[in-house]
Amino acid sequence: MLLAVLMSAQESLQGVVGYIYPNELEAHWSLLIVIYPYITGLVAGAFILASLERVFNVQEARPTYRLALLTALAFLIVAPMPLLAHLSKPLRFWETLVTPHFSSAMAMFGFVYIWYLLVVLLLEIWFEYRADMVRWSRETTGWLSKVYRILTLGVMDTSPEAKQFDEKAIRIISVIGIPSAFLLHGYVGFIFGSIKANPWWSSVLIPVIFLFSAIVSGIALVILIYMVANALRRNQQYMPSLDTLSRYLFYTLIVDFTLEGLDVLHRTYAAEESFDILYALVHGRLFETHIVFQLIIGTLVPLVLLGIIQISKVSAQLRQAFYWITTVSILFGVFFMRWNIVIGGQLFSKSFRGFTVYKMNLFGAESLLTGIFFMVLPVAILVGLIYLLPPWLGSKPKAADPGGEAVAPHPG
Repeated sequence: MLLAVLMSAQESLQGVVGYIYPNELEAHWSLLIVIYPYITGLVAGAFILASLERVFNVQEARPTYRLALLTALAFLIVAPMPLLAHLSKPLRFWETLVTPHFSSAMAMFGFVYIWYLLVVLLLEIWFEYRADMVRWSRETTGWLSKVYRILTLGVMDTSPEAKQFDEKAIRIISVIGIPSAFLLHGYVGFIFGSIKANPWWSSVLIPVIFLFSAIVSGIALVILIYMVANALRRNQQYMPSLDTLSRYLFYTLIVDFTLEGLDVLHRTYAAEESFDILYALVHGRLFETHIVFQLIIGTLVPLVLLGIIQISKVSAQLRQAFYWITTVSILFGVFFMRWNIVIGGQLFSKSFRGFTVYKMNLFGAESLLTGIFFMVLPVAILVGLIYLLPPWLGSKPKAADPGGEAVAPHPG
């Protein structure tokens, strides 16, 4: 037994460089804690994209409005699951809800989550689909008709006055939902930014960076899902909508890149005692994930491709190819931004004199396969939601592309 302990300790020390405290050998926050802020960011970004049509009257975003709501719901359902899987006693999570600790940002997550899920997202989806669910309950048969009838909650009125009330309610909820979405993900960045003991996290810009990267990733996700749905249904891509959404994606990505650059500039100019260890971290153990994956692939490549589209006339086919590349690249880069924050912040010692390593297992409660499961699960839930609540019914084509290109109709 003693020999096994000594061999385990020796194996752990193989990845240690320089002086490091004994309790810092293990990264306590694993891949699951990387996935948690990543998924919540997708939720916030998807909802904010949905608000473009309802709050800001961006009609080109109408084809993706319902899809964005369902995407936000699917990922929001899964959002707390990585946290629960990370807990040593996950069945006790409900105690944070019945014994609130209002001075703890971590303990307040349950209340923020319930507010956003029940009061904001589910209510908006219900008002948006209510009239359709009444119609579907009459047009379908069997168990599906019963499901739609249950989902209407007994409100079967489809008069113009009732539909007008639904529209007003949706607009009010959307207005309330925007700051709620900011709160949902901004508080995640607040948790990291308020940890003074870790100079990699302790920054007033971290909550804002988290928020804008969330908006970027959410918009990219909805665009990607919209394009995939059109491809699977063998519909031509509706370019006015894609062009408009990509323009918002480009502007938001510029703001996000500027904020991250400002954070780096501030750290470099301040050059506090932790600067040397952070510099060595970025150019050493995080070089691939930070410089290559996050900065080059996840930020610079999408900026260049989207910039080319904005400043020059590009054919519809080439624009589609650029949208495929940029959306996947952004989702890839934002994931590794979360990785670099969560994992990278645990790789250096509080003594600023040493490094450790993070080893991810293939099997286990916090393994690679578990992480893949939590990334695939919201997609599976989204497929079920799309089957139950089709997001493209009722959409109609609009005018032709001003550039003279043929315009495909909205999915519907």
